[in-house]
Amino acid sequence: MNALYYPFHLCHERTLDHLLADYQIVHFRDFMALQLTPMMGTTAFPDRMGDYYPDFLKTGRIAQGYNLSGAMKPNMVLAVNQDLTDMAWRNHFQDFILNDRRFQRGLFPHPKEGTTQHPESPVTPEWLQFTEKEWADTSFDVEAVRILSHRRLHGKEATQFEYGWALIKTSVSLLYTIELCHQLDLVAATDSSAHHQLLTQTCQRDGVSLENIHVKREGY
Repeated sequence: MNALYYPFHLCHERTLDHLLADYQIVHFRDFMALQLTPMMGTTAFPDRMGDYYPDFLKTGRIAQGYNLSGAMKPNMVLAVNQDLTDMAWRNHFQDFILNDRRFQRGLFPHPKEGTTQHPESPVTPEWLQFTEKEWADTSFDVEAVRILSHRRLHGKEATQFEYGWALIKTSVSLLYTIELCHQLDLVAATDSSAHHQLLTQTCQRDGVSLENIHVKREGY
């Protein structure tokens, strides 16, 4: 079988080397520009893995061009809400928010250039608001986050929206992984231990059959 790299649209060169050693073709999605509402969503980056490795694209070792941008369909909303109401999934998510720097940086803004930050400090001062255990127990669903997005938010509500939006983006990226792997008969492969564990939890909970590979990053 061939592999789909997840949850990002690009991967490290050494991860790509590992995957190409094990699979004939490695598939990559485009950047996911998810729309929560017609007026609110993420902005896509146009780059693709083939831009950096044109020889692999030319020889067919890399496949790309899977567009996962746009609004969530009703069945996707239902599936996301399954993750958001699964306490095991939510506790994993909160643990990664606390302890996985790469996971943090994928979800929350980086410090502005020119600022000084200790290597072990959180990603941003705002990130500190997500470290309380209460966030794992706070109820979220897609509609509640959509309602928040229509308001002019301040204080706790603004933080609540950012956390809920991070939950949704994470869940959707993993659910699209399942969808693509089943459509194309692919193995799911990642070098993110956090996303690997979250996808494993979703599959086990829902009885989904999916080969889910974790490429361990060692020294990079």
